[in-house]
Amino acid sequence: MTSIGIPLSVLDLASVYDGGTSASAVADTIATAVEAEKLGYERFWVAEHHGMPGVASSAPAVLIGGIAAATTTIRVGSGGVMLPNHSSLVIAEQFGTLVALHGDRIDLGLGRAPGTDGLTASVLRRNIGQETEDDFPRQVVELLAWFGLIEPLDNGIGSRIVAVPGAGDAPNMWLLGSSTYSAQLAGMLGLPFAFAHHFAGGDQTPRAFDAYREKFEASAWLDAPHSMVAMSVLVSDDAERLARPNALQMMRLRTGMPGKVPSLEETAAYPWTDGELAWVNERNSHQGIGDLDHVTTSIRNLVSATGANEVIVAPQGPDLETKLATLRALA
Repeated sequence: MTSIGIPLSVLDLASVYDGGTSASAVADTIATAVEAEKLGYERFWVAEHHGMPGVASSAPAVLIGGIAAATTTIRVGSGGVMLPNHSSLVIAEQFGTLVALHGDRIDLGLGRAPGTDGLTASVLRRNIGQETEDDFPRQVVELLAWFGLIEPLDNGIGSRIVAVPGAGDAPNMWLLGSSTYSAQLAGMLGLPFAFAHHFAGGDQTPRAFDAYREKFEASAWLDAPHSMVAMSVLVSDDAERLARPNALQMMRLRTGMPGKVPSLEETAAYPWTDGELAWVNERNSHQGIGDLDHVTTSIRNLVSATGANEVIVAPQGPDLETKLATLRALA
């Protein structure tokens, strides 16, 4: 429990900074996890992204193994694994292995988006075929069965195939979302729910939490709704300037030009238009970008609006030290 009065966790994007490499990004992520554990954060999650030069977390299970090996008490997991990119059996085996290695501190957060562009997604899913609306719920239920949390499915396979590790080695499963779709599914399955306010934002955030609670049905693994909200944060008296590199990176990604997190010098030299600056300011207004009082107030307001039980912060900045400074200030 932090001084804010609610459990705080960390979502790390394994950022590749200008001049950096995948190796330096992964090393930074592990160093951040070690520091987050010392500071008392609840969880440390990494997310699955593909084909992005500025994000080195394309293989969450592998990265989680490295993080868990470097830490001892903090919960470590995915925020999330993009389940449609994979066979549910493979994910059960990967995360069952992580539980076998590191015990009951592994989280498996599951997302429905591809975490990449359409072309890369088609290569990742080359043997899966066209995705339908029912595929993601079916895969989640398959995972529950592979982990032994429910009976084997009556799908022609039954109990003839067993996930090893997997069966009896269940992680703490979460559903992630940026709309009401996964919120309602998490509620119906009795799973914890985490909302991606850090990039979705806006008025739909409280609606997703309302939908989750309205649809919630108690399960063998969760007897009451439990939710978490993600927020981008940067604590500094110079926060607006220090947050600009991440904003420029995001803006370029959305216009089909993904790249590394640019330097402060490159960001300052960039010819910002009024429309671009308005987009940055609107995005930041929904997040926690400012001095410590502003950020803590923003977090408390978001918790009040959503009723979330936990907050997971995605620290921003042009370098590792800026991110760590934010985590130390919040802790």
